[in-house]
Parts: sequence; structure tokens; C-alpha cells
Amino acid sequence: MTLQPEPVHLNNHHRDTLVRIFQHPTSHNIEWTDIASLLSVVGTIEEHREGKFEVHVGTEVQFLERPRHKDVDVQQLVDLRRMLTTAGYREVVEGFERQGRED
Repeated sequence: MTLQPEPVHLNNHHRDTLVRIFQHPTSHNIEWTDIASLLSVVGTIEEHREGKFEVHVGTEVQFLERPRHKDVDVQQLVDLRRMLTTAGYREVVEGFERQGRED
């Protein structure tokens, strides 16, 4: 059972990043700074040594590495997708998509 995330105000930039994380086919140009900004709003992100980050979203905890380049790789997106799904954000994205179709 997934818990619905607590209501958080996501600006347009955060909403776009969240939708792109769940996008199929997977986007290959999502910047780390966009991911870090989103994670700081939906959870917490704390930098540790050598470019490693401890991320908490809902009950999920994950350790991520800052990519060598500006974009995150596909495996990091898969890991983020799993974490955000467990925290209930897949339903949030589906709600955004329904709103877009109704407008």
C-alpha cells in the first residue's frame, strides 16, 4: 500500500521535473540540479562527502551520487522513479496528466 504524499506546493519547474522522471520513454537530459531542487521540496536531500547525497522521501531513504556530467543517467532515474512511486508521487503525476487533458 502506498501512502499519498503530504500536499506540497510544487512550482511549474518542479512539476515538469517530476513528470519527466516518470516519462516513457525515459528522458536522457534531466539535469541533476533540477532533481536536487525537486527532492528538496518533496523530501530532504543532504550532501555528504565526495558528491554523495542522502535523500529522504516519505519512508524511503536512498543514497545518490552527483553525476559526473550535468544530466542524471537512466539507472538513477529508475531508482528515483521507484522511490517516488513508493512515496505516492506516481499518482500525483497521473493527476497532473489528467488535468492537462481536461484543460
